[in-house]
Amino acid sequence: MSNPHAPLTLSPRTRATLSRDFTWGVATSAYQIEGAASADGRGPSIWDTFSHTAGKTTRGETGDVACDHYHRWPGDVALMASLGLEAYRFSISWSRVQPLGHGAWNEPGLAFYDRLVDGLLAAGLRPHATLYHWDLPQGLQDAGGWASRETALRFADYAEGIARRLGDRLASISTHNEPWCTAVLGHERGQFAPGFKDAALAADVSHHLLLSHGLALQAMRATGCRTPMGIVLNQSSASAATDSAADRALAATEYARFVRWYMEPIFAGGYPQDAGIDHYPRNIRPGDFATIGQPLDFLGVNYYTRIWASAATPPLPAPRVLGVTDMGWEIHPEGLTELLVDLHRRYPGLPPIYVMENGMANAGDTVVDGRVADTARIAYMHDHLEALARAREAGVDIRGFFYWSLLDNYEWDSGYDKRFGLVHVDYATQARTPKDSALWYRDTIAAQHAGVAPSGQETVDG
Repeated sequence: MSNPHAPLTLSPRTRATLSRDFTWGVATSAYQIEGAASADGRGPSIWDTFSHTAGKTTRGETGDVACDHYHRWPGDVALMASLGLEAYRFSISWSRVQPLGHGAWNEPGLAFYDRLVDGLLAAGLRPHATLYHWDLPQGLQDAGGWASRETALRFADYAEGIARRLGDRLASISTHNEPWCTAVLGHERGQFAPGFKDAALAADVSHHLLLSHGLALQAMRATGCRTPMGIVLNQSSASAATDSAADRALAATEYARFVRWYMEPIFAGGYPQDAGIDHYPRNIRPGDFATIGQPLDFLGVNYYTRIWASAATPPLPAPRVLGVTDMGWEIHPEGLTELLVDLHRRYPGLPPIYVMENGMANAGDTVVDGRVADTARIAYMHDHLEALARAREAGVDIRGFFYWSLLDNYEWDSGYDKRFGLVHVDYATQARTPKDSALWYRDTIAAQHAGVAPSGQETVDG
């Protein structure tokens, strides 16, 4: 495939900064791409239940088929290899491998991930697995879900089983992806599965999620698994709209709720107490923070936009100098630098950081004459890689970048309306078409390996 995009290259300084000990990858999640919702013994998850409930998702769309990755994974792995990617981050569907979330394991489901991991390794791609990307088995939800401490114990059992089965072949294991989304969007705002609207419950859930993370690390390490282990947190910088005391206080509170709420139990032994938090967990037991604070081999950070804090009524709008994505999120790459540098300052001794998700939903991603001309996404990727490099120059130990996402996919409550992928998916035919951004990313990675800037014109067929 040739690359028709206009040349846009990383600066020489950024190329030099990212030239060593850096991983270039992409990310996906199980429910968003796998499909095969009831195939080979898979049990239902809370997202199957939620998406099949009237009024919960755009046009009632579900992940029943999604990108049919369960059946088409060999082609998807070959596509990643053709793009010169080094690593692939995916999540494991808990209910595919253990349909009820406890008890009997489902051998066909486990065998699917065996084949995927072996296929990735054979293609020269390092497999990075996430144990939980929001798809709790419905059987556990029926028994109380993340509001129940028992779910944290069952998660540790699940993690132990996966470590024994796959751990010897994985490049890393993340316990959770974005526990804030599970707690707040799923249990406070009702936007995500399981769809509750209870802020006090969300605080309790956040604690059980963090507890399950620590228990899982203990259980996996007890097996002798030496795979690097960590957690992936969605985070943002926070900007006060003005220098007023009210705006600065609001920015501090929002940062505490979004970033510090998950960082400090892991790295500082408790929840933040110096900001305007409305609800604290009611389910903390002695010893919980020692369990949560298990040492990490890495920290995954997902960044999409900054927090804009305005206490005015109505709130002052963010400047949006670079516009917004199709999700309505301000494009603000400088926030990535600010976030990473602030983490480095606040939490001395942090483990290496991987940016495990960064990407944009782009309106108008359509195939015209075999091409998707997504120039806005190329600019987005370029600017965020430049921002990441600035943080690395400032001393932050950043080891890799995973674009979200490899494929256009099921975007949760938005159904199939939002396209984040480097690769366009025609959902009617399942045809995959690499977008211009995929080819730009391919050329950028190749140039890093070669130590030269990509021309944007001279490319090799992939």
